[in-house]
Amino acid sequence: MSDSLAPDSPTVRAFDATVTRVDGRSVVLDETYFYLEGGGQPADRGVLGGVDVEHVRTNADGAVVHDLAADPGFAAGDEATGVVDDDFRTYCMRAHTASHVLYGAGRRIFDDLGYGGFDISAEKVRVDFETSTEVDDDALVELERLVNRAVWDSREVSWEEISVAEARDREEIAFNVKTEEGVFSESETVRVVSIDGWDWAACGGTHVSNTVEIGPVEVLGRSNPGEGLTRVEFAVGSSAVDRRAAVRGSAYEAARALGTNLDGLGESAAAAAAAREELESELADLKSEVLRSRLADFETVERDGLTWNVGAVSGFDANEVGEAAKEARDGAAVDVFVAVGESDAPFVVVASAGDAAAGKVVAEVTDEFGGGGGGGPTFAQGGGLGAPADEVLAYLRD
Repeated sequence: MSDSLAPDSPTVRAFDATVTRVDGRSVVLDETYFYLEGGGQPADRGVLGGVDVEHVRTNADGAVVHDLAADPGFAAGDEATGVVDDDFRTYCMRAHTASHVLYGAGRRIFDDLGYGGFDISAEKVRVDFETSTEVDDDALVELERLVNRAVWDSREVSWEEISVAEARDREEIAFNVKTEEGVFSESETVRVVSIDGWDWAACGGTHVSNTVEIGPVEVLGRSNPGEGLTRVEFAVGSSAVDRRAAVRGSAYEAARALGTNLDGLGESAAAAAAAREELESELADLKSEVLRSRLADFETVERDGLTWNVGAVSGFDANEVGEAAKEARDGAAVDVFVAVGESDAPFVVVASAGDAAAGKVVAEVTDEFGGGGGGGPTFAQGGGLGAPADEVLAYLRD
């Protein structure tokens, strides 16, 4: 980033420079305070010579190129005024410094910590941690607490160029694990951004001069973008304020529904979850009892010297009926147990003692009424039958 003056002079928003090259809508200046995209921070927005700047990048020669939205009204050798979008630059400075504060918080709660990179978008910022520590909900809460405490503590933020040799010797300096070797091999010096007593990192971005300028930070969640990485996403500034208000509103709504206040929300929610789990267990037991009762009322028919119990059930899925049919077969003096499900797509379940192959029975039914299925000698099931349950039962009786 040495060709842009933005990292070392991040508060400059307007400047005059000499145009050294114009290639269509691409412009090179003798110096620039526009930040070019890199390291996870997007390029600055703004205006150059009265024309909107769409992107800032480097070309094959390493020069900073300003890509404009329209043909410029100036030529090489002219003076041009650049104006950096203040709102977007300020947001990026706050967001970038916040990512360093977040990593500093990670230093205090994670083991074997490595820096896997970061990225700034208009809605949120993400930091990728390499750590052997599980980043669970409690860790996210502690990360957010520590970050906002560091913001509140008004820690000074500074930056300096140091030699690569010194950087190697200072174990506290964090490097992006994907680019560390490149930094050491391609440059004699490295730029280090320091947050007083909190974090030190090799970085070429723009930053605020004090953590208090960051404002509120709200952790949004986590994900796993790759092996060994945990991605933590967070909001900064106005989006963090909006997010925090939305979360607080949801918490109040949940507290009202549970008849408690915010302080008792966690305990009340846990009690409600336990009660729901108990009710769901009771409901499952009642459904099983109802299903067993219905299967016990199945009709008994004799076919080919074997005793068959056949009938229809509704309100249960094929898997539920299948497990109940196995129990009914084992607990009754029958050779074959057949249940047909009454639904928009009828199914058939067959549990056999083995003298009549269950898979063969299902194949015969699906050959007759369509659908598909399969199974072994003692259990099989099929679905998608193209006939109502009563027709399937009449076929089985015959």
